[in-house]
Amino acid sequence: MGPEQSLGAALLLLQLQPSLLLSLSWGDTPVLASLLGKSLQNYTFSHTLFCQDEEPVLGLSEAFNEDQLFSFDFSRNSRVPRLPEFAAWASDKRDIKAIQADQQLCQELQKELSSALEGKIPEARGNPVAEVFTLEPLEFGKPNTLICFVSNIFPPQVTVSWQHHQVPVQSSSPTFLSAIDGLGFQAFSYLNFTPTSSDVFSCIVTREGDLFSTIAFWVPQNPIPSELLENILCGIAFGLGIVGIIVGIALIIYFQKPCASGAD
Repeated sequence: MGPEQSLGAALLLLQLQPSLLLSLSWGDTPVLASLLGKSLQNYTFSHTLFCQDEEPVLGLSEAFNEDQLFSFDFSRNSRVPRLPEFAAWASDKRDIKAIQADQQLCQELQKELSSALEGKIPEARGNPVAEVFTLEPLEFGKPNTLICFVSNIFPPQVTVSWQHHQVPVQSSSPTFLSAIDGLGFQAFSYLNFTPTSSDVFSCIVTREGDLFSTIAFWVPQNPIPSELLENILCGIAFGLGIVGIIVGIALIIYFQKPCASGAD
């Protein structure tokens, strides 16, 4: 990704009718250097670009120790941070030419390999698995975020959408698709909401050509108000303290009896 990058180093090609994954890993990049300085020797930064016939035709994800930092918007030639905390480093564009070179290489290889290996390698597909959970502990009336995590994705061709009481929700975040070890993919989608006791949300994962969708539901699971939880914890601590005092007094009395008998 930086000027020191060698396209021939750490190159993995996977042509599976008709997707191509180009994975490049190295120790130093402009974005990561600005984030961590020179102490990069104990960390792994991965830069994974894929190209395929189906949408999305191009994709790029960058991860630090397998946690995704950025995806890439090829229409704007800019990074998209997965979380707001990463936005400060998303504006770095010193490696745009290298990314464009990766894009050209991937598309050229995908075109050549698709024709040369057609019918010789079986198609690999994973059935997506989805789960939904909240970013913060659940409290009714307090703004929160729902996270839909989708795993076991291959090829990287999924669409994630949300529904509330079976009505489509339009205010969800983009779907962040990232590569993981084993040349598979995972995805995250975020939805800001204010929970109520009657909520029923669903995360729907679809893939073009499939006859089924993967659906994960979320409903409130008996949330405990924070003030009540604090009172319960304080009561338990107080009760344990009383029990400790009683046990301590009983032990003192018990061990003093033999001493008193011996003195008589």
